[in-house]
Amino acid sequence: MAANGPVLPLAGRVAIVTGASRGIGRAIALHLASLGASVVLGYASNAAQADLLAAQINSSHEARAVAVRADVSDPADVKSLFDRAESAFGGTAPHILVACAGVLDPKYPPLVNTTLEDWDAAFNVNARGAFLCCREAAARLMRGGGGRIVTVSSSLVAALPPGYAAYSASKAAVEAMTKVLAKELRGTRVTANCVAPGATATELFFAGKSEEAVKRIAEASPMGRLGQPEDVAPLVGFLCTDAAEWVNGQVVRVNGGFI
Repeated sequence: MAANGPVLPLAGRVAIVTGASRGIGRAIALHLASLGASVVLGYASNAAQADLLAAQINSSHEARAVAVRADVSDPADVKSLFDRAESAFGGTAPHILVACAGVLDPKYPPLVNTTLEDWDAAFNVNARGAFLCCREAAARLMRGGGGRIVTVSSSLVAALPPGYAAYSASKAAVEAMTKVLAKELRGTRVTANCVAPGATATELFFAGKSEEAVKRIAEASPMGRLGQPEDVAPLVGFLCTDAAEWVNGQVVRVNGGFI
């Protein structure tokens, strides 16, 4: 941003993005930084990609970024994300949480063949992780204006295809929780919304799928293609701005018309 240019909509605000090292989370983190937010990049294991993203943001945006390793299913790690957001950017409460960390079983088993371990793995990250992040955010985000919680679900919750029982169930829990949270935050001016992408070209999506399956899914979209992470990030960015304050307790499906 030029010294005399317009004030960016998220200038002076701090955002925490989980699952930020790659895929949709990475695109969201970059977009929020382009809107002026300083960003805590939460990641589970890929330190190299997270550090590279932080360096990219720090070199090309007026905003700043730090990468923080955190297992979102661990309450202590989630607390550390918020602690770091406060210590890294001036000691004030963070304004924004985007809970994007997620896992998907690349075997796509029918329910009858889903192991308890695979079921628990989906719920530990997708549902428990979102719960822990939202619980911390509800207690610690800036109140009185600018507080934003955005969870990330999936359009599979609406489509409900075979092979996604654990994943869809875990994401349905996130959607229900987010709607309840929006009501519980009454009077704080902190909003809570859920973004539910459709098929998006990420490592998570491609894992375990044949070229034929990918082609079939792309052709099922009215747009005739897969989504890109950059198709999702602007919607999340809007929900984090002051212009979106009247959007609250909603699940927004961003999928090119797939459902």
